[in-house]
This record gives sequence, C-alpha cells and structure tokens, in this order.
Amino acid sequence: MPQPPTSAAPAGAPAADVPMSHREILEALSGLLLAMFVAMLSSTVVSNALPVIVSDLKGSQTGYTWVVVATMLAMTVSTPIWGKLSDLFSKKMLVQLALVIYIVGSVLAAFAPSMEVLIGARVVQGLGVGGLTALVQVVIATMVSPRERGRYSGYMGAVFAMATVGGPLIGGVVVDSALGWRGCFFIGLPFAVVAFFLLQKTLHLPVIKRPVNIDYLGATLITGGVSTLLVWVSLAGNQFDWASTATAALVALGVLLLVAAVYVEAKVAVDPIIPIRFFKDRTIALATIASVMIGVAMFGSTVYLSQYFQIARGMTPTEAGLMSIAMVGGLFVSSIVTGRMITATGRWKRFLVGGMAFVVIGLALLSTIDDTTSLVAIGGFMLVLGLGLGATMQNLVLAVQNNVSMSDIGSASAVVAFFRSMGGSIGISALGAVLSYSVAEKVTSGLAAIGIDASGQESHSVPDMSSLPEPMRVVFEHAFGMAFGELFLIAVPFAVVALVCVALIREVPLRTSNSAPVVSAGAEPAPASV
Repeated sequence: MPQPPTSAAPAGAPAADVPMSHREILEALSGLLLAMFVAMLSSTVVSNALPVIVSDLKGSQTGYTWVVVATMLAMTVSTPIWGKLSDLFSKKMLVQLALVIYIVGSVLAAFAPSMEVLIGARVVQGLGVGGLTALVQVVIATMVSPRERGRYSGYMGAVFAMATVGGPLIGGVVVDSALGWRGCFFIGLPFAVVAFFLLQKTLHLPVIKRPVNIDYLGATLITGGVSTLLVWVSLAGNQFDWASTATAALVALGVLLLVAAVYVEAKVAVDPIIPIRFFKDRTIALATIASVMIGVAMFGSTVYLSQYFQIARGMTPTEAGLMSIAMVGGLFVSSIVTGRMITATGRWKRFLVGGMAFVVIGLALLSTIDDTTSLVAIGGFMLVLGLGLGATMQNLVLAVQNNVSMSDIGSASAVVAFFRSMGGSIGISALGAVLSYSVAEKVTSGLAAIGIDASGQESHSVPDMSSLPEPMRVVFEHAFGMAFGELFLIAVPFAVVALVCVALIREVPLRTSNSAPVVSAGAEPAPASV
C-alpha cells in the first residue's frame, strides 16, 4: 500500500520508514518526557495545597471536588480531539501549543481571587494537560515499534513517578513557605518553557498531510453530556435532593446529549472523535471498559488522600507530601521493571492482570483505614496500590496501540486516555459527593454527641483545622477518617470489573515494527507465541 505524502523533514531527521536509533529516540524523548512531567506536576503539586486553597477562598467540599474535576473534565473532553489532530497536523507543533495553553492556565490560576475563577483557570490548564498526556504517547508510538515500546513506557512511568512524588513534596513546601498556595501554580512554568524549546531542537518527525475533518459537533455533545452528569452528581444531596425535579432534568439532559453524541459519532461524523468501529475490536472494547473502571477507582479514591492526611491526621502539607512516597515508589519500580520485561519477552497480559490484582488488593486494604490507623500500615497499603498502578496504566495503552494501524494510533491512544480520564472525572465527582455527604452526617451527629447544635453551621464546608476548638477538631478528624475508608471500599468493585476485563483480553504478540501488519478492528486476533 502506498505511503501518504509527507512534508520534508528537517535535516538529520529520521525518515518515516527508517527506524530511529536508541540515541536518537532518547534525544527526542528528552523534551517529550519533560512535557509529560509538566502535565503530571500540574495535578500533583496542587494536591497538598487544596485544603489550604479551599479554606482561604472560603470554598466547600463541592468546591474542593471541582477544582480537581475541572481539570480532569477539560483533559477528558480534549484528549480525543488532540489525538485526532495528531493524525492531521505536526505533532511537535501540537505539543508546543499544549504547553502554551498550560502556561496561560497556570498564570490565571495563580492570581485567582475566588473559587469560581480558580475553577475556570483549571479548565484552561486541563486543556493543555489533555494535549500533553495524549500527544506524548502518540509521538512515542510513532517513533518506536510496539515490541520496543515497553522499554520507553518504563521511562514514562519513571517520569510519572517523579512528578507524583516530587509534586506533593514541592507543593507542600511551597504552601508552608512565604509564597503560599499561589506559588504552586508557578512551579511548572520553568519546566514548560524549557520543554518548549527542547522540543523545538530535538523532535523531528515527518508531517502526514491529509484532509482535515474535525468533529466539532461530536466533541460538543460529548462535553455537554459528561459535564451535565458530573454537575448533577457533585451538587445532588447538597444544593438539591437526589430525588428532585433538578435531578430529573439534569439526568435527562445528560443522557440525551450522550445518546445524540453516539448517533453523531456512528452515523454523521466524517472523522469522528471516537470512531465507533474501534469497539468492534475485542481488545479495544475491553481496554476501554477497564480504563473507565481504573479511572473511577484510581482517581476517585487517591485524589483525596492528601485531604485525609491533613484533616484526619493533622499533618502539614509537607508531611502529607512525604506520605505519598510509598505509593509512588511502588509505581516507579513496577513501571520500569514491567516495561523492560515486556520488551524482553513480548508478553504483556500477565503484567496487566497481575497489576490489576495488586490494585484490587491495595484498595481493599485502604478501605480499612480510619483516623487511628497506623501510618506504617497505610504506607504499606499505598505501596501495594502503587505496584499495581505502575504495571497497569501504560501497558493498557500499549495493548491497544499494538492492535491498530499507524494511521489510527493517535485516535486509538486518545480513546483509551479519554475513557480513563472520564472514569476519573466521574470517580472524583461521585466519590467527592459521597465524601461530602458522609462527613456532613458524621460531623452533625458527632457535634450533637458533645452537646453542640450544628443545625446552623455549614457542615459541607472544609474547615481550617487549626482554628477549631479541641472537641470540634476531634469530631472533624474522626468524621473525615471514617469517611475516607468508605471511599476506598466503594472503589474496590470498580477495580474488580477492570481486573475481569483485563483477564478477558486476548494477548497478541507485540509487533517488532510499526510497518508490520495488524489484526483488523473487526477480526478476532489469533493467538500466537513469542
């Protein structure tokens, strides 16, 4: 089959059909991995600052949730668009554009005078992070064959671990310093600027040119449907009753928009954001379901760990950051080790299944915590969870990329990232609503038990623990401690569903070349030995 025409590559750039050497790949990866570090840092550096931010800006538990959900939602809905654009335009230019958008959002967030402005700025940040998250994986997939990709996925896992462990530590130190929480939004800017110029110097890829058909209608319907349902989940039980006219209206509108989105993607769009034909492939269909479940379980539960350590255990932001080392250490080790073993053997399913089993066990162990649980035990539970996540996240994308042609690799990678982020947005929003309700109920009953009438107080607010009298502080610590164990318990069934989906995926040996034939989307791959 003839190759599509490409623009002239810069001098010294690798040709489209000539494999890049390990050194050339590492040079190109330098800017990409720094961009990935920026994307991860944007979330982790703020995590330990959130209790302080929400307290300073007079926000509620719902506001706490939406500072996180705003970024996740923007990242979710923009990821497939970035993936589609990567099949149409210069990948380097798109990564640099995503970095610029991230910088703008960070500056707006740093100067936000209210929760509403901060949430809006986080939406802008999320648009940039969505581009960085999707495009880095697409570019690596373009440069490296599936068989070798595990090796470089290990590097991505290491960067992810560095940002995840370094972010909370840096953020905690900054919050406790004279810079305050606003300084957290400036941390990533120098890295973003360096990544921009490093990409300009080191990343040289041929640009595939073909007619542009952006599915704006599909993107709008997907955004509207997901956003409406998330608004309902986060506000129900607080702003209005679960069984109410507002609930019926929001659910009906959200479902209607998503049904319309499915119709547009299947029947109307020339180049759909989410090609329905992908889901005829068993691997992609199962990986998509697993991605949603992983997103719900992972993001929905772990995003509130910092709040647990600061409110239920009385830690400073810096101390809360140190507590994340156990989980990220496990993630760091397992991502590198499994990546290298996959490259050496060509086998990937055993690591996915084993990783998800560790995720299930880790979440089940964390569901037992309260405000009195040994910190050493909690660290051990987080280590188990980290080991599972490191073996799962990147390798699930690898399994999908191995099943599609190069022309679809951007869209396919983005679809997996989209559904994982969507699951994360749903998990954060839904579990945040559960946390808010559970804490409010426990605080009200706890205060009543010590003779304090809480009927006139805002039980959904996030308190400044240092300003509370000792009896009230103990009530809040106990309420938050008990509620967090419930969050992890709710996350366990979602992880179990992901484990079942991963176990049902049929393993196809990794291709040793990007030009090698792949199983068509509608066919069932035949088993083969490596």
